[in-house]
Amino acid sequence: MYEYELQKIVHAELIRRADAERLAREARRADRAARGSARKEHERKVSTDSDRQRFVHAA
Repeated sequence: MYEYELQKIVHAELIRRADAERLAREARRADRAARGSARKEHERKVSTDSDRQRFVHAA
């Protein structure tokens, strides 16, 4: 009986560890996805040709 209870405790601990690792993996994946989308947001074109025509060239 003792071995059976010990096995159940070990089994429950393994399940808890697996859940914690899965949660950490999902958090890392979400963090990477957020950084990737933020990086794409910052890659917009800053100036256009019409912006360049507004300013006079320095002498």
